[in-house]
This record gives sequence, structure tokens and C-alpha cells, in this order.
Amino acid sequence: MSEIRCENFQENVDKYLVRHRSILDVITKLQDSVAHTNRSIIKAVTSCGCLEIKALKQPIPKDVSLEKLSDYVRTHLEGELCPDCLDKVEAELGKTLFYLTALCSLLKLDLGSIIDNENDRISTLGIYSLT
Repeated sequence: MSEIRCENFQENVDKYLVRHRSILDVITKLQDSVAHTNRSIIKAVTSCGCLEIKALKQPIPKDVSLEKLSDYVRTHLEGELCPDCLDKVEAELGKTLFYLTALCSLLKLDLGSIIDNENDRISTLGIYSLT
């Protein structure tokens, strides 16, 4: 996400966040939107069937290095989101992003800086950043 686009999005969220402006509302709406995102993905599996979850024990050799670990770890997903499910998941992710950005605004945090800092941390630490 470019810095200008991120800044513009945060300005718009701050501008249009009226009804749920309380930090308490934003925190609970963020949690609710994450739950709705999860539910839309589960519905793609259980109602539509465009996705399947085939979860088994990860086949990780005992002597594999951290650098090679991603070669063995699987997503457990099969299939792809159909256009209808894709629209629903994207809409729910958009709401989640809205409330995450609202939380940043209320706390006077810059979303673009947070993204940049996290990107720098990941780039610097690589696979060791995710522990």
C-alpha cells in the first residue's frame, strides 16, 4: 500500500467514523469484524464448497533448517474462492481494515508508519521475526 493511499484511507476512516467513535466501540467492532471475516471463510468451505480444508500433521523433517521450513509447511487449503465468496471475504476484510485503521486514528498512530515499521522488522529479521 503506498504511503499516500494509506494516509488517504486513514483520513477517510477518521472523517467517517461517527457512530462508533468510542474506543470501546472500535475495539469491539474490530473483534466482531475479524469474527465475520473468519465466518465468511468458513462459509466458503461449509456452504459453498469452493474451498476445502485438509488439515493433517505438518510433514516437517526433524533436521530441516528454518530457512527451508516453508518448503514443508502447508496451508491446508485446497481450491480457490469463487467470485461470490471472494466478494464476501474481501468485504469483511475491508471492514476489519476500517476498524483497525480507526483504532490507529483514535490512538493517534499512523497506519502507514506501522506498516513500514513492520515491513522493516520482517525484512531485517526474516523468518526469525515470526516467533
